[in-house]
Amino acid sequence: MPREKLPVNPTLVEWARKRAGFTIQEAAQKFSHIEAWEAGEDFPTYPQLERLAEEFKVPIAVFFFPEPPQSPPIRESFRTLPDTEFDQIPRRVGFLLRKAKALQMNLAELSQGRNPADRLITRDLAFEDDVSVETMATRVRGYLGVALTDQYAWADDATALKAWRQSLLDTGVFVFKDQFRVDEYSGFSLYDDVFPIVYVNNSSTKTRQIFTLFHELAHLLFHTSGIDTLEDRYIPTLPGRQRRIEILCNRFATQFLVPETAFAHTVAGRDHSERTAELIAARFHVSREVIYRKFLDRRWIDQAEYTRAVRQWASQRQAGGGSGDFYWSTISYLGRDYISLAFNQYYQNRIDAEQLGQYLNTKPKNISTLEQYFLRGSR
Repeated sequence: MPREKLPVNPTLVEWARKRAGFTIQEAAQKFSHIEAWEAGEDFPTYPQLERLAEEFKVPIAVFFFPEPPQSPPIRESFRTLPDTEFDQIPRRVGFLLRKAKALQMNLAELSQGRNPADRLITRDLAFEDDVSVETMATRVRGYLGVALTDQYAWADDATALKAWRQSLLDTGVFVFKDQFRVDEYSGFSLYDDVFPIVYVNNSSTKTRQIFTLFHELAHLLFHTSGIDTLEDRYIPTLPGRQRRIEILCNRFATQFLVPETAFAHTVAGRDHSERTAELIAARFHVSREVIYRKFLDRRWIDQAEYTRAVRQWASQRQAGGGSGDFYWSTISYLGRDYISLAFNQYYQNRIDAEQLGQYLNTKPKNISTLEQYFLRGSR
């Protein structure tokens, strides 16, 4: 028996495709009838519409709107990234930017427009672009309530990453993860007055993910969105304020994670070798590169030594990767706080299983198993 076709708005199909960055030829490789759908000569079945919504990262309901939603392009959020750099963003990262925007919209829907955290750091703390990084780092650490003694006590980098992620969640910043499949991009943030979010490349090392959390938190505290890349070649081309913010974000992340006084105390009496950088990095749960950069800034090593070591470490590095299990990965990527919001709406009969599946990026038939994993607690 043929499946029923749904009379979607052809204009919305075209809008969703272009918003996702697909040419009609590229989209046709995945959806052979899309030209006919855009022309209004044919319509998709519900399974086809589900695939379309997933591929283009829009809610299914959008395809029935009378006209496209009035929302600014994502690129307008990234004021510290030149257009030339934004245009070079790989498709996978562009896809994740749209996915992040969809998750931001989901948060608003699931919580009736109110951030569920008791406090919102981006509302309570404000900084100008001439702030000293020491002052900024001290105020943020005090707000998060995480002392250096707590940081030292964490058993390993994975524990540190989990604790830092929770500290941001507790203060209103949702953190999502995914595999970017592009090593150069470590993460990004999307600013919003109520639902600021950070999105982290789970393929990066744990210490790089930690650095990205605080680079992007700095962007959010300046009320801008940002992208954390391994190379900052575009920074000198930025206009004044944007350049200052991007430089401050990098300096803030380093200063926050390794405060100057604590670093000086820890390095005192030690040589300035790779082994010392490794030991200090383990104490603060940061990368060896962060510590070696501090050595370089103090002229304890030269640029050639720094470059040599960084290249050597890069060749040795093992990425974080995924767990290999779909359900654990889903919980890790979306985070327990977000998943809890979705399940609570489901338990209160405010959404059905199909809608829950859309919020959790999971087929309805897999919801029960995902729930079992979720109720087991942290892995």
